[in-house]
Amino acid sequence: MVAFVVSILIAVVLTAAIFPYMKRRPVGTPLTWGEAMFAAVYVFFILFWIYGVVPHQWLMLADNEWGWRPDALVLGPGSETATWLPLTFTKETFRDLIAVVIYGIALVANVVVWMMWQNRGKTTAPEVETSRYGRPLVKGA
Repeated sequence: MVAFVVSILIAVVLTAAIFPYMKRRPVGTPLTWGEAMFAAVYVFFILFWIYGVVPHQWLMLADNEWGWRPDALVLGPGSETATWLPLTFTKETFRDLIAVVIYGIALVANVVVWMMWQNRGKTTAPEVETSRYGRPLVKGA
């Protein structure tokens, strides 16, 4: 349990460290070779950690500490609950579904952080008053 929680905390800290740098880095500033290599290694490590270590720690927790095996029935024929169900759901099935949810959360967070990085520094244009036909109103001279 401790390893899983610590792996999640490390993932959150690694991801949160991007935000102060995102606010500081001016848009359009060229990268040096060293900055590019450091950023590539850092992002690779974050992706390795989030897509590799965190799900692995979850699977190890569910398998070793909680004993979520394929022979432990939860729902379906032969189980104690919902015996009317024609499908069999084991604890291993729920373990794997939770792993898929972990991957889905990581993918959504990955896309959101990249969108925030790409849209940093962009401001919205001030709204221009339009006529009832949708054309912008021009002030008279």
